[in-house]
Amino acid sequence: MSTVSTTASVLATGASAGQPQSPERAKLREAAQAFEAIFVRQMLSSARADNFGGNDLLGNDQGHDTFTQMRDERFAEIASQSGAFGLARQIEAQLARMIAPPAATAPANPAKEG
Repeated sequence: MSTVSTTASVLATGASAGQPQSPERAKLREAAQAFEAIFVRQMLSSARADNFGGNDLLGNDQGHDTFTQMRDERFAEIASQSGAFGLARQIEAQLARMIAPPAATAPANPAKEG
């Protein structure tokens, strides 16, 4: 793996290799990526809605529309998981501030003084 892809991978996960992740943070990451995927799908859908007066070379049938929608959905999923746009990373960073940091583990039987 190249340095660029390694860095992108670390940025996309938001953690270094030795850093454990809380279940809440993992759920937050999934939700942020899902939101980014929805956002990218909506952008692609809006961009395709404007035909700009041109005719589609492949016709305007339902099969082509379905294929285009499926392709856009897959592209949006890949983009959100790879961190290509960075929206999920920003959402996660903002919302992670609301997650309480893990409490330091206290000894099970603290010694009594005195």
